[in-house]
Amino acid sequence: MTDAITETGRPVPPGLTEADLDRALAAIAGAIGDDKVAIDAESLVDFQDPFQFPGSSTSVPSGVVSPTSTQDVQAVVRIANEYRVPVWPISRGKNNGYGGAAPQVRGSLMLSFRNMNKVLEINDELGYAIVEPGVSWFDLYDAIKAGGHNLLASVVDIGWGGVVSSTLEHGLTYLPYSIDQASHCGFEVVLPNGDLLRTGSGAMDNNPTWPLYKRGLGPTSTELFMQSNYGIVTKMGYWLMPKPEAYMPLWLQLWDDSQMPAVVDALRELMLNGTIAMRPQFSNTLCMASMLTARADWYDGTGAMPEEVIDKIAKELGLGRWQMRFALYGDEAVVDHNFAKLKRRFESIPTVSVDGNKYAADEWETLPNPHERVQIGVPCLDLYKMAGWSGGAEGGHVDFSPVIPLTAGHVRAAQDLFSKMCTDAGFDYLVGMLPINARATACVNIIPFDTKNETQVEAAYAHAKRMVATAGKLGYGEYRAHLSFMDLAA
Repeated sequence: MTDAITETGRPVPPGLTEADLDRALAAIAGAIGDDKVAIDAESLVDFQDPFQFPGSSTSVPSGVVSPTSTQDVQAVVRIANEYRVPVWPISRGKNNGYGGAAPQVRGSLMLSFRNMNKVLEINDELGYAIVEPGVSWFDLYDAIKAGGHNLLASVVDIGWGGVVSSTLEHGLTYLPYSIDQASHCGFEVVLPNGDLLRTGSGAMDNNPTWPLYKRGLGPTSTELFMQSNYGIVTKMGYWLMPKPEAYMPLWLQLWDDSQMPAVVDALRELMLNGTIAMRPQFSNTLCMASMLTARADWYDGTGAMPEEVIDKIAKELGLGRWQMRFALYGDEAVVDHNFAKLKRRFESIPTVSVDGNKYAADEWETLPNPHERVQIGVPCLDLYKMAGWSGGAEGGHVDFSPVIPLTAGHVRAAQDLFSKMCTDAGFDYLVGMLPINARATACVNIIPFDTKNETQVEAAYAHAKRMVATAGKLGYGEYRAHLSFMDLAA
């Protein structure tokens, strides 16, 4: 075990002494190996909210354990129970807008899955993978490609995150299997007492449908282990999609903000009738601009960016006041038919245009637009530029993400409320709507700040909490929550 932290203020879990903690860590090291436990400052530096003002974070761990097997995880959980040490499992710890790799409880022991990162199986015939919790989107993509599989994984915008952790947090991906987060099937779980459980049909010995059939005979336990502390997932089945004959990424531009609700109604209709069978991303000007440029390129004033500057950005970057990325997949004749149908419907709305091109499979990896690569399962890091909207390389953001009905009335009311709250608080309004399904959408509000500016950082987190409380009073709950306001959201 690496030498202990010696500086004053060592993080210790609630209700424990340093001596209690040291005994627990020694027991864990003895059970799974000294080389898998670290408590030195250098090893722990990555396990904190990367967007807090430097030195201000209180959500810091007491140590990190890096298991290499399910048996290791069971041993850690049993010993942690015995010594009453809280454990915080992470896969990759890269979702920085929700707190990154930091633990929610100060002094928790991090359970890092960086050394459990194997793609255990890819099945062409039935279209699934089985992965360990440290597998990133890049890892899964590389395994599919290396094996020559004619399959696609639905991926997130920034590929360094974890397949298991994103799924367990209800993370949003974009291919058709992503609707209602439907890609997962079959969890292997270490329970809080260290016992092992398999969800669904995996509860039966030698059942071949564990990664194929989400249920079993009787109650289904799978959802208990999503966004919860009821167990630690050590294996997961993930459904993969056959490569389509045709892929057509599409772009909708809207220049009149007052027509945004009409676009939402049209989108709902086209999703309900199956014309659009994937997850679109409908974003305002500043949300899209943050992936291309920086705030300082356009405006250096304080407070929220003025409307005339936003109009300038919309025109000069050709974004419109709202832009939607989406796509069609399938037989070419069906793609052509659905494109004509949706283009006709959307372009019946004033100031809306829809365009797109079809691409063959040998073009997907090299498409110049990262949005269009992500929608066909090619992970990248290009879209991480958004974090630098305010503060450049030292920029950050905290995200507030309520779920609202996918109707014109609800969306307009939510946009009016949240945009006014951002403007009143002095923050630019960056928002993207990502439908959970054809009936409801996550409304992801990105609150940007300069991490070097302590006052601005504190104001951003306080603003996010106000938005959580205000939305909650209106009946809007979040689809996921940042570490700093998980309790408030719950």
